[in-house]
Amino acid sequence: SWSQQRLWFLDRLDRASSQAYHIAASLRLRGDLDGDALGRALDRIVARHEVLRTVFEDGPSGPRQRVRAADAGFALGREDLRGQGGEARARLEAAQVAAVVEAPFDLAHGPLIRGSLLRLSDDEWRLLVTQHHIVSDGWSIGVLVRELTQFYAAEREGVALTLEALPVQYADYAQWQRGWLQGEVWERQARYWREYLSGAPALLALPTDRPRPLQRSYAGGRVAVGLSRALSEGLRALARRHGATLFMVLLAGWGTLLSRLSGQKDVVVGTPVANRRHPATEGLIGFFVNTLALRVRLDDDPTVSGLLGRLKQETLEAYAHQDLPFEQVVEAVNPPRSLGHSPLFQAMLGLNNTGKTSLELPGLTLEHEPLAYARAQFDLSLLLDEEDGAVVGSLEYASDLFDEGRMRQWLSHWEVLLEGMVSAESAKVSGLPWLTASQRREVIDDFNATTVPYPSDLLVHEL
Repeated sequence: SWSQQRLWFLDRLDRASSQAYHIAASLRLRGDLDGDALGRALDRIVARHEVLRTVFEDGPSGPRQRVRAADAGFALGREDLRGQGGEARARLEAAQVAAVVEAPFDLAHGPLIRGSLLRLSDDEWRLLVTQHHIVSDGWSIGVLVRELTQFYAAEREGVALTLEALPVQYADYAQWQRGWLQGEVWERQARYWREYLSGAPALLALPTDRPRPLQRSYAGGRVAVGLSRALSEGLRALARRHGATLFMVLLAGWGTLLSRLSGQKDVVVGTPVANRRHPATEGLIGFFVNTLALRVRLDDDPTVSGLLGRLKQETLEAYAHQDLPFEQVVEAVNPPRSLGHSPLFQAMLGLNNTGKTSLELPGLTLEHEPLAYARAQFDLSLLLDEEDGAVVGSLEYASDLFDEGRMRQWLSHWEVLLEGMVSAESAKVSGLPWLTASQRREVIDDFNATTVPYPSDLLVHEL
């Protein structure tokens, strides 16, 4: 597809930052694991999905795909770390994680999915799976986990299992996309984005701890995000009252924070969309995800209700034009380009709405483990989920620009803004509070504690 070609060129141009194009998952398994059955189950997934055994070779007119044989198998490494001391095992485990997650892929020869099974003790393992973004996306992780559950159970018990045949393969989708998205369809979507993003600022001028480098290194950090259940339910209730979604409410709060920090009344926020609008694509592993650039405009100082109404309308219109790949939106809008920041937007907001995929394996318990990537594709990426009724997630940030302390402070501002939105939806956005009690006390009291003793028997000019 066009998006795959774009990733191919980006990967070729910038191998040092190729981690930005990796999709990884880490699972910790406890109990009685049959490693051979797990390996066979992964082999069956690769055989089922052609895209996982597809490579991209240089051709006379650009990259071309080649699908390897169905018995190509899954590249699963195995390491036994038992017998190592605590610190030594931790170092070896970290080294294995880096080898699986951070090592570049060879697009021309593959494989473009790989993994490692680390045995940590007699009854504890860690399974790492990494895919190049050119063949996968976040939704695909859920598909892979679901099928791994089914295939492992069958292989472990020695029973035959044949899943319903996939209606299409990813190459079929890519061919359809190129045939459909052209002519009037392409022009209509391109025209929408040109008009919608006309006049939008090219750069979000956030205050930084260090000057912006001329070229991004993609070095990054991450801090955890966790809203209370009470605030999370208040945000959902606010969304229901306005016929909006939780994402739209979170976007209003995030855009308001970015506006105050930058001093700009018009900010652009990127957001990922699954882009699987055809039922036949829901069970496929592949690179379907697209990115939309959404504007949050506060120049007319709307009320919270007014802002939500505007964002609801504009977000729905953007969803209706989500088929145009983001790289083609960039080409259609033609914003100023710089190696120091991403085009169109530098801040991201994502809310996972696919739900948690549980993995139940015979004789095993499983725990999803977050992987701490030392990278940042954008200046800021607020990536959220719903867990036990609360909004949780993480804020990824470019460490070339920001320190962790500043990120924690900004998250506290965002939480106060959200609380203000819930409690006063008829208030002007400009009047919403954003300082915590301690921050307000620091600004009003501590910063103004300027009283000093001085002689009372002298005149001003004598002092």
